[in-house]
Amino acid sequence: MSKTLSGTAASAGKSVRRKAAMALTEALVARTLHVVEDAGPTPGLVYMTDADYARFRDEVLAGAPPGPLKLFAYGSLLWKPVGELKGGERAVATGWHRSFCFSVKRFRGTEEQPGLMMALDRGGQCQGMVFDIAEPVEDNLEALLRREMTILPAVNVPRWLQVRTADGVSRALGFVVDPVNPRYVGKMDKQAIAATLAKAVGHWGSGAEYLFETIRHLEACGIRDRNLWQLQALVAEEIEQKR
Repeated sequence: MSKTLSGTAASAGKSVRRKAAMALTEALVARTLHVVEDAGPTPGLVYMTDADYARFRDEVLAGAPPGPLKLFAYGSLLWKPVGELKGGERAVATGWHRSFCFSVKRFRGTEEQPGLMMALDRGGQCQGMVFDIAEPVEDNLEALLRREMTILPAVNVPRWLQVRTADGVSRALGFVVDPVNPRYVGKMDKQAIAATLAKAVGHWGSGAEYLFETIRHLEACGIRDRNLWQLQALVAEEIEQKR
């Protein structure tokens, strides 16, 4: 399968009931976007090397269950996948939930206006999609690690999760937040999260765009995240108020 999951998403979402249109529209998202030059690596941070990525890759593979290597996708990997993924079915990871829970000063934020990024945080449950990581597994896995992890200590770390699909319980690789990492912000008030997402933008795009695309692709997969749905309405209000 190529780096697009649109076909899988469309087939998974045939039974979705659209209760309402999103308040956060493409037009509102466009108002948050502008060109931001990448400031480059931040002085003082320890960036991962080829050896670090190889070490994490080998540790993940050493703990892998038998059979195809599975990935639990819950956010940007649904709409901006990396590497080659196959198949795709809805799954629930129990004990974890989506959360904008760590701060970034690059990518979708800046030093002047830090942004927030999403990870799996402890508690609750999370609906997402499970894919098989295609061959060559080592190369595709390392590509995932390079996308999700940049500096040490890593804030977004790989972990084998128990997930349930229509076929039963299995284990899939997911990326979860390290709660002792200095960039972890914990459980923030929704209004504060919305205000940040409405303002923060980096060379990868804005926080509002990230939220919009995640919700849009979850919906296409037949998944509605109640918390994200509430959050998009708040972000829309924040953007409207900036007129």
